[in-house]
Amino acid sequence: MRIEPYQLAEHNASHLSAHRRRFDFLAAEIPAVEEILQKLIDFQIAIPSWALGTGGTRFGRFPGGGEPRSLEEKMEDVALLHALNRSSDAISLHIPWDIPKYPAAIRTLATQLGLRFDAVNSNTFQDQPGQALSYKFGSMQHVDKAVRQQAVEHNMEVIRHGVELGSKSITVWLSDGSCFPGQLNFRRAFQNTLESLRDVYAALPEDWKMYVEYKACEPNFYSMTVGDWGQSLLYANKLGEKAFTLVDLGHHLPNANIEQIVALLLMEGKLGGFHFNDSKYGDDDLTVGSIKPYQLFLIFNELVEGMDARGMKHATDLAWMIDASHNVKDPLEDLLQSVEAIKIAYAQALLVDKKALTGAQLENDTARCQEILQSAFRTDVRPLVAEARLRAGGAMEPVAFFRDLNIREILIRERGAKTVATGL
Repeated sequence: MRIEPYQLAEHNASHLSAHRRRFDFLAAEIPAVEEILQKLIDFQIAIPSWALGTGGTRFGRFPGGGEPRSLEEKMEDVALLHALNRSSDAISLHIPWDIPKYPAAIRTLATQLGLRFDAVNSNTFQDQPGQALSYKFGSMQHVDKAVRQQAVEHNMEVIRHGVELGSKSITVWLSDGSCFPGQLNFRRAFQNTLESLRDVYAALPEDWKMYVEYKACEPNFYSMTVGDWGQSLLYANKLGEKAFTLVDLGHHLPNANIEQIVALLLMEGKLGGFHFNDSKYGDDDLTVGSIKPYQLFLIFNELVEGMDARGMKHATDLAWMIDASHNVKDPLEDLLQSVEAIKIAYAQALLVDKKALTGAQLENDTARCQEILQSAFRTDVRPLVAEARLRAGGAMEPVAFFRDLNIREILIRERGAKTVATGL
């Protein structure tokens, strides 16, 4: 469906008076408010194609109706999100779930919708219909070279699809690992994986990047062959300057200090991008900021400080994407909430008094350091985020707008009540 300008104008007019009071009050306390607003406007978060339908668990899935039945409808849903929040101008595809039959037509549609294609993602964690060899015991780590070669060729195919669509990067996440002690030779698994990744790396176009994603556990719970940021960094360093580590917030053991990981990867020039989500226990794929908003702020504080130290552009020098898929919320509402939480954490990090914090650190003034960080975190920056969205042409209250227009009901009428998003 298409959002008409008059619908946004009517919605925003009904919220404008209250917003102006809140924004003017906050802006009076922020010297660099215009600079911060421009950074918020520029900051875009890619939407993964697999998050547009109702997700699930290993036990079941409960479709909500009106889900996108094709790549074209997934792109229409991302364009709908972007129309509301003006912060989601890219879609990240998963191959083979989203193989475009007519790439030129898909690129034209993307242009018409105001979208671009973010990183393409490979899939060797499932066996596909008609697949010759199984990934039951791993893909790039497999003891059988033929299985490893099959995984390599799939990733090369993913790169070819990405080139056709104008993407500039590939994300490789491997479910490879072991379930029991003794099942796997760790060093051989690492070496097999490195050899396979090198073959894929050699196929990268000159202006492409490879993101090596890691995960502490699941589906294997004894070992993962790319199980943490250290292993990912080892691969990236051995592969070359176009290979980077990708951080998924849900892919860590409980209480991992992700903000320290981010700081060190930035220092080494090997942080490639982010998959945003939240979790309570394992990789729950929950709405960003729904469980640990302070941690999200602390991560952004390190991102802003580290990127500024290297002279990097916040909006474009790292890849930003949501990676979520759950089964109890409307997926579009969930994505709107996630983007909002990301922008809030980013805005709070931009408010941190870096000069004062550095001074307090050099004086070992621990209490003062905490006060400076928490002062920024406790600032209600929602008026800043809303003002940036308003100036960019979005909705003042995206979730409220989504509900006021009954968008899910409209999608159900257009697509049906029992649709299931492709690939899930």
